[in-house]
Amino acid sequence: MSLTDTTETRNSDAKTGDAKMGEVKTDEVKQDGVKREISVEVPADEVARETETLIQKYQKMTRLPGFRRGHVPASIIRQRFKEDLKSDVVEALVPRYFRKEAERLGMIPVSQPRVTDLHIHDGEPLKFKASFEIMPEIKVAGYKELRADHPQIEVKDEEVEEALNNVREQHATFTAIEGSTLSDGDFAQSSMDGRPKDAGAKENDKTKPVHMDEVLIEIGGKNTVPEFSANLRGASAGDTREFEVLYPEDAQDKRLAGKTFIYTVKIHAIKQKNLPELNDEFSKQLGEFTSLDQVRKQIRENMLAERKHTAERESKDKLVAELVRRNDFEVPESMIDRQIDLRLERGLRALAGQGMKMEDMKKMDLPRLRAGQRDQAVQDVKSSLLLERIAELEGIQVGDDELNRELDALAQQTKQTPEAVRARLTQDGGLDRIRNRIRSEKTLEFLYHQSA
Repeated sequence: MSLTDTTETRNSDAKTGDAKMGEVKTDEVKQDGVKREISVEVPADEVARETETLIQKYQKMTRLPGFRRGHVPASIIRQRFKEDLKSDVVEALVPRYFRKEAERLGMIPVSQPRVTDLHIHDGEPLKFKASFEIMPEIKVAGYKELRADHPQIEVKDEEVEEALNNVREQHATFTAIEGSTLSDGDFAQSSMDGRPKDAGAKENDKTKPVHMDEVLIEIGGKNTVPEFSANLRGASAGDTREFEVLYPEDAQDKRLAGKTFIYTVKIHAIKQKNLPELNDEFSKQLGEFTSLDQVRKQIRENMLAERKHTAERESKDKLVAELVRRNDFEVPESMIDRQIDLRLERGLRALAGQGMKMEDMKKMDLPRLRAGQRDQAVQDVKSSLLLERIAELEGIQVGDDELNRELDALAQQTKQTPEAVRARLTQDGGLDRIRNRIRSEKTLEFLYHQSA
């Protein structure tokens, strides 16, 4: 049985009656780690009161032949809608009394209760058992003694020059060479078709053909497949060459690993690469720079910032892993399942963004994917709960200005107004998730700096 928010909304008027509730009876509390089971008995007079309230609502809504609307006798309502009334009484009272008893017993449920052994009969108390998970008790220890790596970050002059040359390569131009044949250092402007040799001969072989309308192939280039250079050397514009390429088993593209492809390459033109001179004029093409030294300075600052960010992220990951290692506790399965759902949702969104079709996603082995996400999901939940506990101990809070900055950034990304973003997130509970994320980030920042 699922207890939904709609039930609570439909019976919101019942909250005002909590003070008038009869004495609830909790006969039994079973404990097993974070699992709990309580046996609850709702007094018969409270069941009768709720039944009468529901009968009155049915009378207002029900239309039966021979009776004016709103004037159907209660006895007929009881007889005609007996099972519906029982179901509505259960939906009204079970969530209310479960919540009340869990609160009275000092329990914080983190999962929807599974209701069993439901007993409801006229004139008798409503009895049920509710099984659920609670928030684990977390006694975080040793977090003030944690130490993180704070490595010295530097960028060498030769690294700056290498990056500058990469920028130079990106601004290269290509000019056609007439009346020549391809030699090392030349570029073949080509169209290309490739088909797997013996395609389909192997069971489950789904290797697809390759087709490119326009591609520049550097003869003798360090990133050029050797067979392309060997077979295209000496060719002229207008020539077509056909040859085989056997890819090694450890090829970077796993779809090609161990496969033999037959390529047909047509050469449309022979081109020579021209690199711009490294001078102040070149720097002006790259933005608001007046000299090459300014470009070098900007490259160095960008590389430093990126390396610092990477090093800090790696240090924080190690810090959290050590925090989890020092503080072991049982994690509710419901929280793990929710985290697995979030991880899979992010992964599927990423695949969709890369062009994967919905029909291909439906063919994926979701149980296997879920099992593969479990270990990391456990770590995610543990680290989140530990950081939340440390935030409580250290009084770390998130101000409205911090939340507003995040909402402004989201508004810019989604091209909406901040007010629209806030309204949407308020409706689906997203504001609390964002606030909790910011709080966790601030707590991790606190741990990182106090570990220096």
